[in-house]
Amino acid sequence: MELDSPEVITEVAAAFAAYEEALVANDVDRVIGFFAGDAVRFGIADQQSGAVEQERWRRAQPALPPGRFLKDTIIRGYGADVAIVTTLFGYPGRDVLGRQSQTWARRPEGWRIVHAHVSEPGADGPIPPDR
Repeated sequence: MELDSPEVITEVAAAFAAYEEALVANDVDRVIGFFAGDAVRFGIADQQSGAVEQERWRRAQPALPPGRFLKDTIIRGYGADVAIVTTLFGYPGRDVLGRQSQTWARRPEGWRIVHAHVSEPGADGPIPPDR
């Protein structure tokens, strides 16, 4: 298995950037389109399994606060069809960075998120948002 194929990294980086753009724009239809129909997502205080739950939850959420930024984004490719993206995210004026990971898989329709996890530090304390 080839690790970190440049082609996979480039393709997933573009998909991830488009996902992030849709998320920040609160374009729910586009955001949902990046998830596989059977994807599982664990949020900070929620979880969804499958497209129906994901869409229902996403449509009930307000837009993200302005100024969202990412830090330390890493994309690792595992073969030609799987990649994992990890990143920290934050907002101006907040002393905590959240954590986000996504597993992307190449599907016939293109790269899709098959698993996602979002969390914020708890008892361990904040991660300073030094950019």
